[in-house]
Amino acid sequence: MEKLKERWGISSNFQLIIIFIVFAITGSSSVYIAKPFLEWIGMNREAFPSSALGGTLYWILRILLIFPFYQILLVVFGWLFGQFKFFWAFEKKMLSRMGLGFLFNKS
Repeated sequence: MEKLKERWGISSNFQLIIIFIVFAITGSSSVYIAKPFLEWIGMNREAFPSSALGGTLYWILRILLIFPFYQILLVVFGWLFGQFKFFWAFEKKMLSRMGLGFLFNKS
């Protein structure tokens, strides 16, 4: 745990627990929100063919939707739990590693 706290630049075990809780809530929430959102935009499971290809397309679309929900919710829940600074830095680092760092460059 000490290596993780040092790597993330945090000092207390309480802060580490809060960060773990935020990660857990965010992951669960983003998965939970994706299904109703797909239904809201008319892309429920029945809209896809019952073949294996239809099921695969549905799940690919759902997983692709989970990603942006996760990114947004991570910062929101981090803010609600008082860890905005940590999660904002975490978000910028993660997105820059994915090639989306240009979103945060100050020109």
